[in-house]
Amino acid sequence: MKFIHGRRELLSGIVPGYTDPEACTRQLMELKKQVPSLYALLSVNACALAFTHYPFAPAWLTVGLPGPMIALCAFRAVHWWRMQPQDIAGPAALKRMRATSLLTVLFSVVFVGWAMMLNAYGGPFEQGHVAIFVAITVIACIFCLTHLPLAAFLVTVIVMGVFLIHCFTSGNSVFIAIALNTAFVTVVMVRILTNNFLAFLQLVASKAEAQRLSEENQRLAHTDSLTGLPNRRYFFQRLDALIAASAGNGAAFALAIFDLDRFKPINDTFGHTAGDRVLEETGRRLEAFAGSGMTIARLGGDEFGVLIHAAARPDEVADLCDRICAALRAPISLGDTQVVPGCSGGLALYPQAGRAADALFDRADYALYHSKERKRGSMTLFSQEHEDAIRDARAVETALQSADLAAEMEMHYQPILDTVTDRITTVEALARWTSPKLGRVPPDRFIAVAERCGMIHSVTLLLLRKALADAARLPPEIGLSFNLSSHDLASSETVIAILAAVRQSGLDPRRITLELTETALMRDFEGAQRAITLLRALGIKIALDDFGTGYSSLNYVHRLPLDRIKIDRGFMADVESDLGRSVVSTILDLCQNLGLDGIAEGIETMEQLNAVRRHGCRYVQGYLIGLPQPITELLQRLAAMTGPGEPAAI
Repeated sequence: MKFIHGRRELLSGIVPGYTDPEACTRQLMELKKQVPSLYALLSVNACALAFTHYPFAPAWLTVGLPGPMIALCAFRAVHWWRMQPQDIAGPAALKRMRATSLLTVLFSVVFVGWAMMLNAYGGPFEQGHVAIFVAITVIACIFCLTHLPLAAFLVTVIVMGVFLIHCFTSGNSVFIAIALNTAFVTVVMVRILTNNFLAFLQLVASKAEAQRLSEENQRLAHTDSLTGLPNRRYFFQRLDALIAASAGNGAAFALAIFDLDRFKPINDTFGHTAGDRVLEETGRRLEAFAGSGMTIARLGGDEFGVLIHAAARPDEVADLCDRICAALRAPISLGDTQVVPGCSGGLALYPQAGRAADALFDRADYALYHSKERKRGSMTLFSQEHEDAIRDARAVETALQSADLAAEMEMHYQPILDTVTDRITTVEALARWTSPKLGRVPPDRFIAVAERCGMIHSVTLLLLRKALADAARLPPEIGLSFNLSSHDLASSETVIAILAAVRQSGLDPRRITLELTETALMRDFEGAQRAITLLRALGIKIALDDFGTGYSSLNYVHRLPLDRIKIDRGFMADVESDLGRSVVSTILDLCQNLGLDGIAEGIETMEQLNAVRRHGCRYVQGYLIGLPQPITELLQRLAAMTGPGEPAAI
């Protein structure tokens, strides 16, 4: 098989039309290096032969005929020297080589015929020069036409054929010996030419294969293996290229980021195979929008990026992104089950939102974060309002990093009432920060900034130690409820530090309740499970905060060892309506069936309090029950509400 394959490769260089385009171009490139030398050698040899025969042969043989022959050689040599074979495609290269083979035949016939005519003149030395001319011509052609075997073989056959016939018919034993010797050398050299050309073809083939593999590796390096879409690396390369092009021509473009709202719950509930199918279907839906003016990529996880190269008016770009968002929100079939992944998006326009790649991407990501927090399931266009919010967050971050947090932060406490006994059973610790530079900073602002800049773990531990110290001053029947950030459970070091802080405080762990949001659980459900198991092993209670605002709270309720569920304050505004009563009643029934305490947040009126009481809600919290206040004011209030040795009552 190797022999047959080698002969087929050799055939590709000998038979016109049976060849590879890449090999043709490479052959032409190699020939350019040698053919001018061949023409130069022929010209010099012809001049030498004409000079030695000038005294003996007619002038037309030594001057008239060699002149045009040498001029034609010079013309062809210049033609090859100026040629750019790398710019000649395979078919055109094949055509050039066919023409070269025909010209080679013509040149060989003319030169050997001229030499044989000169051989009739002069003495033995001049005739010996003719033999040397023929031998050198053959050798030169074989060497210089190594990469065009067809031409080399034709020259060898024509020149050596004429020379052998002439020598054998001369009857001169010296000429016959010279002819045989030259023929033997020629055969050996043809063999070497054949082997060299086969090696050349193999080298071309290996380079072509290496190039193909390199291109394939580059494609794979820029492709997401699951969805088949371009990956994050390619996305940012295209983003950099767009910015460079737009900086030159002033063209605008848009960057959009899309994120599935409920991918992690789907992945946790139905498994990773189902999650992969959701991502694959999302990729297919995005490809339906792809075109020459768009770059679509999977950035990682359930996040996808879109570059709209020639952005039209902002409202048209926003409309396109809304349509993409709507397509990704549509239900996805998983066999007999349908899931609704949902989708939110963020959009930033160049150059309004930024002129650098990282700035533009960060602003699109900020717009996505805004969608997730404020209007989940929709697209947000980055605006000046968001830019102002970013500057404000940077100011908070700067102040936070330079703050004396132990001195500037304090805890306020809001009571939770037992409606059966009308007594306070727990107080929720709420952080307050008064910055010397910024004044009072709302908790939602500095907590979010602390999460983004990586300070949340130190802030959590600082506030927890303050709350534990304050709780030690409370009556023993009153518990402490403390909120953990969504980042805290994901850090095993933070969980261990929380356990250590509780032990060091000397407070009974059974008096402590740690409140978690669904966001905290969604970040790393398995890690959250392990952390909750450790915390409850110490006796700490776990509450799920803001129940009902997420999309998969029921999934977490039945899979986690919870103690309490806090009903989000958003349901309290409509608690007296038929729908509001049904929702609150349903959640309370769930708590009763699971053996969990239900706590209604946001109680601000007596009507709301009476309504949740009628539905069997035992624990309530809100401004009606008590505003958050420092520990000293809380202790004064508790002292005023109770007598010596009595539990705190409302």
